[in-house]
Amino acid sequence: MPANTDHEKLLAAKAAAKLVKNNQVIGLGTGSTAAFAMHEIAQRVQDGLQVQAVATSEYTAALATSLGIPVIDVNTVDQIDITIDGADEFTTELQLIKGGGGALLREKIVASLSKQVIIIADSSKQVKRLGKFTLPIEIIPFASNYVLHQLKKNQGKGVIRTNAGNTFITDSGNYIMDTDFGLIEDPQQLANTLNSITGIVAHGLFINLATSIFMGSGDAVKIFAKPPQ
Repeated sequence: MPANTDHEKLLAAKAAAKLVKNNQVIGLGTGSTAAFAMHEIAQRVQDGLQVQAVATSEYTAALATSLGIPVIDVNTVDQIDITIDGADEFTTELQLIKGGGGALLREKIVASLSKQVIIIADSSKQVKRLGKFTLPIEIIPFASNYVLHQLKKNQGKGVIRTNAGNTFITDSGNYIMDTDFGLIEDPQQLANTLNSITGIVAHGLFINLATSIFMGSGDAVKIFAKPPQ
């Protein structure tokens, strides 16, 4: 991974981690970018910050615990104060594609529970239109063939994700179908279509969930924020 990409991720992670306040419940994302934020939060915990964290994957839970960040069960909280996570693609309208790390279902649940969702990214993740990155869709294994045909009807070319030659299984026991729709003209319309297909548990279109995006750009951080209502 290019050094400048890591540098941008770190800058964004440092800026986002500063938003975490004492005694908050925080959501921790999954993936290489989110890991930068976890290390920054862990340093603050070592310096005395008191937080409880909800993890979006088993991997994230293990990493957070190893760093000294207390992890709690998502079902013990009614609301999360702030979640910091990454994205595979984003637009300045705060539309996202997520799920490259295979945790999209839990990431979407945690984001939905959160007062604030801060997305951190390097500048390579910014796009004018979503769709260059294939859209991850989490599906029930029993429905995989049915979902594949439904996606084809909607101009989607789906391939079940594998890892080291084996079918990738999510933490919730599902498959992920990486689906190419080309550049997506109307993400909301596509999201609505996917929501209506039986067998799809979650898809990687995150719309109206992010409150701001912190993007590392060279030696600076650019912030894209949801307009005040």
